[in-house]
Amino acid sequence: MKSQLQDLLRAAVATVIEGSAVSAPRDILVEPAKDKKNGDFASNVAMMLAKPLGKPPRAVAEAIVAALPAGGIIDKVEIAGPGFINFFLAAGALQQVVVEILNAGDGFGIDRSGSKGKAMVEFVSANPTGPLHVGHGRGAAVGDCMARVLAAAGWQVTKEFYYNDAGNQIANLGVSVQARARGIRPGDAGWPEDGYRGDYIDDVAKSYLAGDTVTADDRAVTARGDVEDIDAIRDFAVAYLRREQDLDLKAFGVQFDVYYLESSLYTEGKVDSTVAALQASGHTYEQDDALWLRTTAFGDDKDRVMRKREGGYTYFVPDVAYHVTKWNRGFVRVINEQGADHHGTIARVRAGLQALDIGIPKGWPEYVLHQMVTVMRGGEEVKLSKRAGSYVTLRDLIDEAGRDATRYFLVARKSDSQLTFDIDLARAQTNDNPVYYIQYAHARVCAVLRQLAERGLQYDQAQGFAALAQLAEPEAVALVALLGRFPETVQGSAANLEPHVVAQYLRDLAAAFHGYYHALPFLIDDASLRNARLALALATGQVLRNGLALLGVSAPEKM
Repeated sequence: MKSQLQDLLRAAVATVIEGSAVSAPRDILVEPAKDKKNGDFASNVAMMLAKPLGKPPRAVAEAIVAALPAGGIIDKVEIAGPGFINFFLAAGALQQVVVEILNAGDGFGIDRSGSKGKAMVEFVSANPTGPLHVGHGRGAAVGDCMARVLAAAGWQVTKEFYYNDAGNQIANLGVSVQARARGIRPGDAGWPEDGYRGDYIDDVAKSYLAGDTVTADDRAVTARGDVEDIDAIRDFAVAYLRREQDLDLKAFGVQFDVYYLESSLYTEGKVDSTVAALQASGHTYEQDDALWLRTTAFGDDKDRVMRKREGGYTYFVPDVAYHVTKWNRGFVRVINEQGADHHGTIARVRAGLQALDIGIPKGWPEYVLHQMVTVMRGGEEVKLSKRAGSYVTLRDLIDEAGRDATRYFLVARKSDSQLTFDIDLARAQTNDNPVYYIQYAHARVCAVLRQLAERGLQYDQAQGFAALAQLAEPEAVALVALLGRFPETVQGSAANLEPHVVAQYLRDLAAAFHGYYHALPFLIDDASLRNARLALALATGQVLRNGLALLGVSAPEKM
């Protein structure tokens, strides 16, 4: 309905501005009316055109209304306040969304054309030094759901995992595993000062000594079993922990298309070539025996060191080189989903990319930063995991709350807000648990169909479609209106990188369906009305499935 009204308004506006120098607005806003006495939908397009046309908003609104075609989906149009155009839909027009949903099925509200171009979502990107913690879990949920929503909104999406397989953290991992392989435990003499203490290190050491072969999504390594070969230990430990991360992510319903190694930026000369290009651009200078990038010229609060006095590049330099590879791979839209502690890198990475002057637009790449997660059980914060030793792991959360609840809870709030994950609530089979509430709505739709069969009745879709205009009860109208908002919810979620909007929409939809279910019996004697109500229930079930799929959450038929 919304898109049809936008098309009608677009044609009417073209008539009104014909012959003038005024351009039509690129986006014509049409929103559901907050109060039904003001109609079903409203638009402020007349107020947007008033100043360019040099006319009062109500006069512009009157001209637009006069240019609208008579009949069709519109029953009547009113002008309200300073120039709002309110639309009252014709009887049964709104209910036609039920036909659209059931005809489109899994494709309702979904655009798989890829016509918007190539997009990349980089997320998780955890170094292979230990199990994934709940912060990584939130990043995995948000990043994966963003990728799903973008793909459903017309983008060709690549999911990428970038990690460091060298450097100080990996060196500490190697000596930690070596110490455990020698029988040295945390707290013993000889334990590395910065060694990793979790029990998982002992698991890696035992596997290395056993000569195991481990296979991760991006590598396979066979242990040599030699406790003196630190390079072999390090390579095996990285592969072992990458495999563990892969298993955690697969248990979470997350898979990646590309794994990108930071080390390759050095071995393939990409860091050196990026530094040389920045020097050639004229935006670098030498000071205090260090090489600096003049990032203040591109909005940063101070210039940044690229090459340190003692040698070696600062960490943002390979980040710039890495993003050059993203640009060269043809990604129109690049989104980095990271923890809030990465906030300081945004300005300097963008500044480095702008300084290269290779056509990268300002504001590229986009960033979505998530805040910390506090895990609660029994009213108390959970801080430790036996497996990790110092934090709660993603696998702990999945094991306790289940994949569906974990994914939903981690994505249900805006990513830049603090999140409290209540394990007890996530496990509860009550209406207070939002994921249970949503899934129960879908299961209820399926239960109605089973009850229909048990009574020896059949659903007649053609009869249901013919009788849709009878769905005039407030509960039915409210539910239909909400169903019609699903396509715009998907598009808005993708445009603004806000997957939590889909989660909130599904909760609202579940509430509307539960209200409809309790207010109006479905299995009634009047066959035409019965089939119309069943059509609406089936349409609700379809949209619930489509939306839950975007969150990576199942739609059970029984609960």
